[in-house]
Amino acid sequence: MKEALGARLQALPHLHFTWRDVVDILVVAAISYYLLRLIRGTRPVQMVLGIVTVFLLYEAAAFLKLVAVRTVLETLLFYLPFAIIVVFAPELRRALAIFGRTPFLAWFTGLQAAETISDIVLAATSMSARRIGALIVLEQREGLKTYIENGVAIDAAVSYDLLVTIFAPGTPLHDGAVIISGERVAAAASFLPLSLKEGLPKRIGTRHRAAVGITEETDALAVVVSEERGTISVARDGHLVEDLDGKGLRDLLLREAAVR
Repeated sequence: MKEALGARLQALPHLHFTWRDVVDILVVAAISYYLLRLIRGTRPVQMVLGIVTVFLLYEAAAFLKLVAVRTVLETLLFYLPFAIIVVFAPELRRALAIFGRTPFLAWFTGLQAAETISDIVLAATSMSARRIGALIVLEQREGLKTYIENGVAIDAAVSYDLLVTIFAPGTPLHDGAVIISGERVAAAASFLPLSLKEGLPKRIGTRHRAAVGITEETDALAVVVSEERGTISVARDGHLVEDLDGKGLRDLLLREAAVR
């Protein structure tokens, strides 16, 4: 055994380790870390454990030369990629959506983002005129998965009609926030953290403090329509921009969406 170990140690100096190997390892590590973060806290985690168990059993069967067990596991492993695609479909869609929002591909989605903002502005100004309270959060680079999951899942295209209907007084979803992710309404009636910052105007209510709170913890943008005063405000980076009209709201959202 000592001789075998010595032979392996003597072979190490002949290994060539270049900068390409470093980049290769870092890329694989980054992808693995990203995938683990993507499924952390979700049900597919159990599926990952099951896949690892199947592979371990297959290796054990091969080592022990259990022909029947190995044959069955080989059949399972053949269909495993198809099962992964089905089970992880939501996570794969989310990953592709995040990739599509990277700076390198941002110009592909610019037109769709402008249409989404137009619908948000139209809904906000309409609800402002009728003194209907609303809170709309736009996800940016940092994910809002935690807040999406504590609301009611919707997953629908952003539209003026949908937003106005959600916030109509008396409807089941009018309380809480609407969260827009990847140009789609991901959830409604979501609860957000309230800001404890001192110095905020005393006249603002829970919606405004929730808008400021979510922008203190993430890079999201939050559009608020005051039910009492009918004003439109936008929270960003923990600060509140108040008394916006339709043009001011549109310009601000387009500007902020372009630089993030």
